[in-house]
Amino acid sequence: MPDQPSHVVAVVGGAVSGAEAVETLVSRGIHVVVLEQNDKPYGKIEDGLPKWHDKQRRQEYAKIDGKLDRPEVSFLPRTAIGRDVDFADLAKNWGFSAVLLANGSWRDRNSGVAGSDEMLGKGFLYQNPFIYWFNHNEEKTYSGPRYEAADGAIVLGGGLASIDVVKVLMLENVAAKMRARGVACDVVEMEHEGLAEFLKEHKTSLEELGVKGCTLVYRRSIGEMPVASARDDSEAEKARVSGVREKLIALSTAKFLFKVRPHAVARRLVIEGGRVTGLVLARTEYQGKKLVTVEGSDETVPTPLVISSVGSIPMPIPGIPMDGEFYKYDDWNVGRMTGYDGVFALGNVITGKGNIAVSRKHGKFIADHVIASYLGVAGNGTPANALAAATAGAAAATKEQAGAVANAVKAKPALSASAVEGIRSKVAARWKQIGYPGYREWIRKVTPPDMR
Repeated sequence: MPDQPSHVVAVVGGAVSGAEAVETLVSRGIHVVVLEQNDKPYGKIEDGLPKWHDKQRRQEYAKIDGKLDRPEVSFLPRTAIGRDVDFADLAKNWGFSAVLLANGSWRDRNSGVAGSDEMLGKGFLYQNPFIYWFNHNEEKTYSGPRYEAADGAIVLGGGLASIDVVKVLMLENVAAKMRARGVACDVVEMEHEGLAEFLKEHKTSLEELGVKGCTLVYRRSIGEMPVASARDDSEAEKARVSGVREKLIALSTAKFLFKVRPHAVARRLVIEGGRVTGLVLARTEYQGKKLVTVEGSDETVPTPLVISSVGSIPMPIPGIPMDGEFYKYDDWNVGRMTGYDGVFALGNVITGKGNIAVSRKHGKFIADHVIASYLGVAGNGTPANALAAATAGAAAATKEQAGAVANAVKAKPALSASAVEGIRSKVAARWKQIGYPGYREWIRKVTPPDMR
């Protein structure tokens, strides 16, 4: 850390949006302390994307490394707020100029199926732990829960993440059958090739292998599945994106051979012998613009496994105010948190979207806002016209994140020498506690040789 930076900002979470915010802050002469709960700062790039995204993953790792491995950044791995650091203490007592929350959404949204949480691990699962298992279960050091990608599973969802879940199920089931026949299979290579082509190449089929396949259940039409976003609210754009969604799902089902059941909603689990054996589905339809469940349309579908992939929400953390499932903000447009002076949220923790490009843009936007509107620092280190600068930052963000700029702007004085020294001593103490040798050395230390 420089001897006397004018401002030091804490960024909680070093993945896509956090790293983007770091780069933006550093470019304005602001030192950044990154608190990362995991050993590595890659977030859902590492643990939320299925492992077949190998090339994209390595590209994103390199981008994040390039933004965090620099002298203007102090990286604190294995440091989770609420576990290793008290949030209120961090926000109020460490002495930071501002605190940015880029800790993502790691908690699965409740499935809405009555009693489902009581059946966790007994035929009911959530997306996040299932994908984490898929990514890491073959590693020698993996010690987490073991799951079975049961044939005939039903996935509740409709977004891109739910497509990944059904692909995992299809690939794992076919691979298991082929291995039983003595055929070596790599699910990553199978995904790259496509399941239909893989079966064709081996002159077999799902039917011949005895694979039932899995089904994706979505409550609306295929054209409404959130696998592609509309650019605006015009009728022409709505029609265009509906066609894109239908084409994407058609291509996906043709390539990976799963089934999709639109206009269906899960009512309740069927339980026998303490395990899930089925799911009661009902049909939905529109009455005017309102989507309703059709009474009397209940149907019991046998299944050994139901996986909920209906979205992710932030993890509750002591000291962070909640508004239902989400953190509480005075201004959602810039993520200004209720109850704290100078705490902002950015990326997936506020947008609820796992899209990498959206998180990156939102991270830059919030950092720009904090620099201009809260710290009062322009590119040349002089006070800025905060409202104009924040508006300019919003133009670079997507329409979803841009919104209105905060009405009140506030510039903070530079940190005192004692405040900087206080932050420096806390960072040094944590580094000593975890044995941190420096960014590159640390990443190498915590990365298995076959993953480097």
